[in-house]
Amino acid sequence: MHDWAAPLIASALFAFLSPGLILQFPGKESPVGFMNMKTTVASVFVHTVLYALFLILFLVVLNVHVYA
Repeated sequence: MHDWAAPLIASALFAFLSPGLILQFPGKESPVGFMNMKTTVASVFVHTVLYALFLILFLVVLNVHVYA
């Protein structure tokens, strides 16, 4: 049995936390931008940190497993 949690969670977080796709922290004109498809260096850094923290949370702290 293979554990599919790591690739599924990593892919989903990458898609949802892409800067500008759904939301952007920090936005260009406001603290939060919604669906503007634009990025800044600060937003890429913030989304990278959030991605890493959520990935650590799901895979290490909560120890999530998905078997197929």
